[in-house]
Amino acid sequence: MTYSVTLIPGDGTGPEIAEAMRRVLDATGVEFDWHIQNAGAEVAEKTGEPLPESVLDSIRENKLAIKGPLTTPVGTGFRSVTVAMRKELDLYACLRPCKMYKGVRSFYDEIDLVIVRENTEDLYAGIEFERGSQAASDLIGHLSSLNGSVIPSDSGISIKPISVEATDRIVRFAFDYALANGRKKVTAVHKANIMKFSDGLFLEVARDVARDYPEVEFEDRIVDNMCMQLVQKPELYDVMVLPNLYGDIVSDLCAGLIGGLGVAPGANIGDDFAVFEATHGSAPRYTGMNKVNPLAMILSGLMMLRHIGETTAADMLDSAIARLIEAGDSVTYDMKPNRDDPTAVGTSDVADALIRLMHDA
Repeated sequence: MTYSVTLIPGDGTGPEIAEAMRRVLDATGVEFDWHIQNAGAEVAEKTGEPLPESVLDSIRENKLAIKGPLTTPVGTGFRSVTVAMRKELDLYACLRPCKMYKGVRSFYDEIDLVIVRENTEDLYAGIEFERGSQAASDLIGHLSSLNGSVIPSDSGISIKPISVEATDRIVRFAFDYALANGRKKVTAVHKANIMKFSDGLFLEVARDVARDYPEVEFEDRIVDNMCMQLVQKPELYDVMVLPNLYGDIVSDLCAGLIGGLGVAPGANIGDDFAVFEATHGSAPRYTGMNKVNPLAMILSGLMMLRHIGETTAADMLDSAIARLIEAGDSVTYDMKPNRDDPTAVGTSDVADALIRLMHDA
């Protein structure tokens, strides 16, 4: 069987790591028909549109996509292409496995966590009112008349919606993932002690859904305590399900536990489509230097293999990645004990090494 996949190389160093990923996945023996589509800051500079409709059409047709890092301007400019893609395709679940590989520099010996983040609501819903705008002024006045809220007139405002429907489906996604992957526990993460009508709703719905999955242990944690617990005793946790903002923060915290974003894959999944991605930035200063670590995108490709049911190929690639990292020879500078180590290899060399290891297996 040949799988049609939309490949979005991305910005900066994205095309280099995307090519490394493509070569490695082709070497697994699984047949792919890669449909190259461009999006992001570089496309926006040329066309004024960071996410062309042709990209979305390609994903809708293929159902599968994988993308390199896409640059998002900070504070000004267009909104995140990744966020827009999630909304357009209703990719409501962000899946971030955080698995420790022996040989990665970390304070921990063994970590195997999964973050399930709700993608469509919360403070990332994009319901914002600019400081000094008439809309912000009207909203401030309206809130004052509703409940006596005193909000400074020079405030920018973001609104945090959390619904029963979106919470129900993300929590069910987390429990279904746990069952399908032999996981034992789901932890709902929230701030319901303070935000009783938004996070409180998230917790209430999570508890209701948990009753439908008696075979999986359920618990909840307040988000600030959860961050402390993850640093102190991450071995106590398994699958965590979180609203959008907390999920974004905690997923990067967990990536730090396993050695950083260079070994942290991700996916955005809905009922109809799945988009896999490197979760790190585009590192534009290294563009064209064959220097950056491609493993996050290769690991995202590994996730895609599992998603489409190519388990044998996925296990072969996972074993090759584990052996490559443990040996420590054919890795990029960021994975060396000394970042100036002259034995560090380039982006394409990592792909070459993984292909050799798979063929030697």
